[in-house]
Amino acid sequence: MNSSIVMSKYQGLGNDYLILDAQKNKLQMVGKKTALLCRRGFGLGADGVLYGPVLINGKMGVHIYNSDGSESAISGNGVRIFAKYLIDHGYVNEKKFEIETLAGTIEVESLNARATEFRVKMGSASFWSDEIPVAGERREVVNEMMTFNGLKYRTTCLSVGNPHCIIFFDKVKEETVRELGPYVENAPIFPQRMNLQICQKIDRGNLDMQIWERGSGYTRASGTGSCAAAAAAYRLGLVDSRVNVNQPGGMILIEIEEDGNIYMTGSVGFVADISMAESFFS
Repeated sequence: MNSSIVMSKYQGLGNDYLILDAQKNKLQMVGKKTALLCRRGFGLGADGVLYGPVLINGKMGVHIYNSDGSESAISGNGVRIFAKYLIDHGYVNEKKFEIETLAGTIEVESLNARATEFRVKMGSASFWSDEIPVAGERREVVNEMMTFNGLKYRTTCLSVGNPHCIIFFDKVKEETVRELGPYVENAPIFPQRMNLQICQKIDRGNLDMQIWERGSGYTRASGTGSCAAAAAAYRLGLVDSRVNVNQPGGMILIEIEEDGNIYMTGSVGFVADISMAESFFS
């Protein structure tokens, strides 16, 4: 009988992740295996893989992998999904707990008995070029003119544990972000590549957003992208401190506190448990 690898699939607003439980499987995650798993039509299909629970700095944490096999320091949807997995599988019993990531300690709170909605403290945003990073002299990258694919755009860049470029349009369309995304992601001015969010202000409490994710491409929802879009819009004076970020997968609520801390509230759902042949990875 073939030995198997046990995985779970969850989604946050259509942003789907496979969870490889480090306590239940001997398989170690590496880039090629991640890319193979996430490849739709050949693997299981997903926007990324969550590997954990593992110890990071001596605390319970998770490693987050993009669908191309690269590792991400943080994912808003990924953290919410992993928080639900930890509750579903009895790793934690509290409503409030912490998850370690490569971007630091993330505080999460389950808002209902079924653990389908979480409020997450995502930390604060930095607009400083060396912290994002963006090439050139040290500066805050706010409303700066940049050129992508021969066209000029007014951009705001920031880090919320990973790098984001925000561009405001009168109207956001999927085809626009699909066309522009690869040029922004791989622009020479961004030495660690870049996530792109194109945004439209609806009113002072609502943004519409389309996403191109570094390492994953077009994505239906992004937790860190929602944080970054709201923080950029707030910095530019376009919105209030409480913002609904509407994206193809659904809505994420972002709250920006007076001290700069950003809180994200959004839903997650369980999709399936999967038993996979170990020979898939050989």
